[in-house]
Amino acid sequence: MIYSIWIGLAAGLVAIVALAAVIVFLRRKRPLKLVELLDSVAIDQVHDVVVPDDLDGQIHVEYLLLTVRGIVVMEVKEFAGIVFAGERIDEWTVRGRQRRFSFRNPLPALRDRVAAVRQLVPGVPVAGHVLFAAAEFGKDRPAEVLLPDELLERYGKLEPRDTERLTEAYWPHWECARAAAAPAEKPSGRRL
Repeated sequence: MIYSIWIGLAAGLVAIVALAAVIVFLRRKRPLKLVELLDSVAIDQVHDVVVPDDLDGQIHVEYLLLTVRGIVVMEVKEFAGIVFAGERIDEWTVRGRQRRFSFRNPLPALRDRVAAVRQLVPGVPVAGHVLFAAAEFGKDRPAEVLLPDELLERYGKLEPRDTERLTEAYWPHWECARAAAAPAEKPSGRRL
C-alpha cells in the first residue's frame, strides 16, 4: 500500500514537471506579438504618422523606427496564408485556408515613404520593409519583405555599449524626423 502511494506521488511529480516543460517550450516558441517584436528592435518609434514628401504634400508612414542600424520605415501586413509576390508584379495574392485575395504591390509606396524620410535625415541610413507577421511566401520574395525572425536578426539590439553609441549618433536626426512627423488624421466616419 505504501509502495503504491509512492508510485502515485512519483507519477504526479513527473506529470507536473512534464507540464511545466511544455509550458516553457510553448512560451519560447510562440511568435512575438507585433508590439513585442517592434519593441525588441526599436530604440524608439512612432506609429501612424504623416511626413512631408518631396511634392509639398504629406505621405503616411505606418511605423517609423529608430534602430541600431538607422531609421526603418515599416509597413505591416498581418495576412495569414501563402503570399505570391514579385517585385514587378502589380497585384500580390494571398491564398489562405478559406479564401484567396489580392492586394496592390506595397513596394512602390514603401519606396516613396523611404525617400520622404531620407529627405528629413540626410546622411543617416534609412531602410524600408514590409513585414508579413504571419505569412509564408511562394517561390519569390522581394528583398524589402521581411518575416518576424528576419526583422529580429537584422535589427536586433547590439551590446549595450554599442547600442548607446549608435543611439547617440542617430538621436539628433531622429528628433528631426519625429518633429516633422504629425499624427495621421483619423477618418471621421461620416459619409460625404
